[in-house]
Amino acid sequence: MGLFSGKTPNVKTECSLKRFDLKRYMGHWYEIARFDNWFERGLAQTTATYTIQPDGKIKVVNTGRTEGGKWKHSTGKARFVDPMGCPGELEVSFFGPFYSTYNVIDLGKEYEYAVVAGKNKKYLWILSRDAKMSREKLTPILHKLREWGYDLTKLKFVDQG
Repeated sequence: MGLFSGKTPNVKTECSLKRFDLKRYMGHWYEIARFDNWFERGLAQTTATYTIQPDGKIKVVNTGRTEGGKWKHSTGKARFVDPMGCPGELEVSFFGPFYSTYNVIDLGKEYEYAVVAGKNKKYLWILSRDAKMSREKLTPILHKLREWGYDLTKLKFVDQG
């Protein structure tokens, strides 16, 4: 599992992981918690699915249920920033040529969970392969995030139904 050494990470400039296996990361993830953001506001049962395309690009499909009960889907693409120098740092685009930082800052040993940050501490997601995450699994993640300077009072836990 890739961890920072003692100091508070700067997710914009520091590599978070020593290793990142893209093929193991692919597949379906449930959003356990997130910092609220305009593009997911009001959504529950949010998930993300990552698929490597035949041309090597990464397809991203985010899904969530609106407060009115309708399903909302957003399809985008992802690419590595510097896979050799900074594994786990990608860019994601849902809006044409505009890309946003997608930095995997923590992973479970078996890729059973992932913590993803944006270019600063305004964006944060805790993802899991399962719709629910046990307190025993979640507590150490929250402890690390607090040590790394994240304001956990902003964390919104997602209703997965």
